[in-house]
Amino acid sequence: MGAGHSHSHNEHPEPTPQMLAARKKANWILAAILIPLTLLTLAAMAFMWPSGSKEGITLASPYAAAPGVTFDTGKIQRVVVGSCSDVQAGGDAAAQQGAPGSGAAPQPPNAGSQCTFAYTEPDKGGNPVKVVINPDVAKSHGVKPGDNIRYLNLSKVQGAAGQGAPAYVFVDFVRTLPIIFLAVLYAVVVIAVARWRGLRALIGLVGAYVVLVSFMLPGLVEGKPPLLLALVGSTVIMIGVLYFAHGFSARTSTALLGTMFGLAITALLAAWATDAANLAGVGSHDAATLTNISDNISISGIILCGLIISGLGVLNDVTITQSSAVWELWELAPETSARQLFTSAMRIGRDHIASTVYTIAFAYAGAALPVLILVMLYERPLGDALTSAELSEEVIRTLVGSVGLVLAVPVTTLIAVLVVKATGIRGGVVARVASERTQPEGAGPGRTQPERGRPERIGPDAGGPDWGGDESGGSEPGGSDGAGAATRRGRRAALRG
Repeated sequence: MGAGHSHSHNEHPEPTPQMLAARKKANWILAAILIPLTLLTLAAMAFMWPSGSKEGITLASPYAAAPGVTFDTGKIQRVVVGSCSDVQAGGDAAAQQGAPGSGAAPQPPNAGSQCTFAYTEPDKGGNPVKVVINPDVAKSHGVKPGDNIRYLNLSKVQGAAGQGAPAYVFVDFVRTLPIIFLAVLYAVVVIAVARWRGLRALIGLVGAYVVLVSFMLPGLVEGKPPLLLALVGSTVIMIGVLYFAHGFSARTSTALLGTMFGLAITALLAAWATDAANLAGVGSHDAATLTNISDNISISGIILCGLIISGLGVLNDVTITQSSAVWELWELAPETSARQLFTSAMRIGRDHIASTVYTIAFAYAGAALPVLILVMLYERPLGDALTSAELSEEVIRTLVGSVGLVLAVPVTTLIAVLVVKATGIRGGVVARVASERTQPEGAGPGRTQPERGRPERIGPDAGGPDWGGDESGGSEPGGSDGAGAATRRGRRAALRG
């Protein structure tokens, strides 16, 4: 008895042949539903695949330099604060040594104010150059020696010296090394903890971004229907990510069905909310830029697509958890009725819902923190602030994603329970076979081993009913508390045998 109980929390019971048969039958049931849906999704994806043409798009890239102008990189050697009248074209070391004409250059408009200069050693070699740091960067973050920066080189532009314009202007920081370090650290941590499943999840994430970049983004640029584009692209992403990370199993297929339902609810609600709340994206500089470069781009459609995509990760999280919970509970207590199985799994789901809703809300709040600070400083009424153009999109994104997430939990749980019960494997049969496997050699069908073949009753439940009625399938866990507890303990111990 002691040995059998000591492994109850450390070892996963080996599946019985009946359990394996149940899983196989469940896979066939789910395949009959998912295969047509997958084929329909792939057909829609092929039909909507963007051409890749950028005809009619007029966009001047801010990263494209004019003739004679280059984007260079370098490391800051020292930082000084001086008068902005020191800004001269050709502000490199030669100019600082009194190059001809340097004193005759006209003063810039902001002469008399203080500017920040960073003497920077170019990565391509040469003398340090004097780079003008943008006032907002100097005030909010600042620069220091050792920082790698990207700057605009205007020294070769004809006439720059005569206009008194700066020859080198700060553009951005070079963040390559920190981002590579964090990416490597993230991959190492995921693989170290989740092992092969973590590696497959990372590869699946790369595949998801391939779908996003090659299908969904070009489709939005070409004016494809945003609702259908988001549904098809998100479904393809979830099919690939779920099966690649978790493998082909009844649990994964059940989670996929629940995810599809959650996506459908989120998409319908997002379509209604985008229209009803008049989400036009007019408060965003990027949205205004997209509106002006092409007549095919719909800002409302982009917002709608974003509302659907933003909840994919959390939706996948809750559905795979609920599916796994139902299968684990059933395999531990296969005699449990459908109602009890659903109720037990929903207890897990409610805890998950509570924590995940916080995750969504705080994630969006963190992303919109600058806007929230501005709204607070404006001292507007709370209702006006939440419905303003600055915050309404984030509020609706949070609410739409949360509704789809919450509804996906009971639906996934129900699908999993129906699939489990549709396998037709009765709990009594599974428990009896598991019990027979624990009998020692020489105990034939006509000989019973109550002391060895069946788990010994524990504590006050020793006086409960014997296993005869349970093996025939005539006992339910809903009986008396003592008998039900003994039955559950015995059957779980039998499955672990």
